[in-house]
Amino acid sequence: MKTTSCTLLIGLIALTCSCLAQDKLGAAPVDFDKPQTNIPHGKIDTLSYPSAVVGKDRKALIYTPPGFSVKKKYPVLYLLHGIGGDEKEWFVNGQPHIILDNLYAEGKIEPMLVVLPNGRAMEDDRAIGNVFDSVKVQAFARFEQDLLQDLIPFIEQNYPVYTDREHRALAGLSMGGGQSLNFGLGNLESFAWIGGFSSAPNTKTPEELVPDAAYAKSKLKLLWISCGDEDRLITFSRRLHDYLKKHQVPHLYYVESGGHDFNVWKNDLYWFSQKIFK
Repeated sequence: MKTTSCTLLIGLIALTCSCLAQDKLGAAPVDFDKPQTNIPHGKIDTLSYPSAVVGKDRKALIYTPPGFSVKKKYPVLYLLHGIGGDEKEWFVNGQPHIILDNLYAEGKIEPMLVVLPNGRAMEDDRAIGNVFDSVKVQAFARFEQDLLQDLIPFIEQNYPVYTDREHRALAGLSMGGGQSLNFGLGNLESFAWIGGFSSAPNTKTPEELVPDAAYAKSKLKLLWISCGDEDRLITFSRRLHDYLKKHQVPHLYYVESGGHDFNVWKNDLYWFSQKIFK
């Protein structure tokens, strides 16, 4: 990251309310999500982990960066999908491995592992039928236990990663954005970097998310809240931003051009990934 960008981030975190103007970030460069053949590439694979919470083995995708070595240790970003998706939604529609490969080539992000789980913690976790069914919606809330009790321990036992909260980030889109805010802010002893992209109605109220402003301020490295300006769900991001501003909890609030779609979420990942683990 360039010095000017570092200065901007430090200034944002220092403010009692960090509201980033659109002209400070804006859209990512035109080719940020286009594959390049002349750069090193990371790998994206499928893993299977035992889930005591669900009672069966579950699948997730994992991205390892260019030059990955088992002799090094890495921070981890857990990246969550939306209500109609599964562990492959980001991979198919957002292609995070391409975005991150390009950022690595430019020296803009820290080496990290990215885990893309299935956030629907139930025996049949496929994105089929009525995805808004109450049982399936409840499974998204249940994923908090699966994430904390099963998936994170599995990653830390099987991959060369740091195990402290300051090397662990949680972010997601839509339903996964709500999960990230709910689980992240509800478990600040486990996560220091939290991002909600176009967070959905499953997002808890600000009073539930941040009941103790002083404690949140002491724990957070970055709280990112973003949404497209044409997204009808922006009310959930705005109400949290207003609450955080009132209670002087530092955060980054980014209203960008767009609706409720992957053009926005890919742009969010481009910027968010440059802010974490620094």
